[in-house]
Amino acid sequence: MSLTDRTETENRPRAARDRVRERLLGAWRLVSYTATSTDGEVISPLGPTPYGLIVYTPEGYMSAQLGRGDRPPLRSARLEDAADDELARAAAGYLAYGGPFEVVGPATVEHHVTTSLFPNWIGRSQVRQVSFDGPLLVLRVATPTRLWGADRTAELTWSRLP
Repeated sequence: MSLTDRTETENRPRAARDRVRERLLGAWRLVSYTATSTDGEVISPLGPTPYGLIVYTPEGYMSAQLGRGDRPPLRSARLEDAADDELARAAAGYLAYGGPFEVVGPATVEHHVTTSLFPNWIGRSQVRQVSFDGPLLVLRVATPTRLWGADRTAELTWSRLP
């Protein structure tokens, strides 16, 4: 194999990662979030009407915010005046994290978590399989993980925002 052939062969995976990275950049609105158990049971962890936003920046950062569409407002208009039980219920229906991201393969992105509502994720990576279905972005948990009482794979579908 010539040096030119070897260079082209080595550059193909990088080019594929770069294409995925370019397609990820921007803001996306959550369309659906499901989790399927190894025995086929499908649940909607954030209810039937979840909402969310995920943003990927050209500088290499991402941020994701997801919530239940049926979260009731707090009785207090001010966050610091809210009762602890209300805050706990609000947090139970919400997920937020962010940090640097890296496309590590033509179908894999790693979110390197530096901030999170769930402190156990800080300092860890969230690995997602990436695919595009027309105008939609689909992010999946690659292997079954213990989620909501069973081993499940999660799938989040996003639509690009203008």
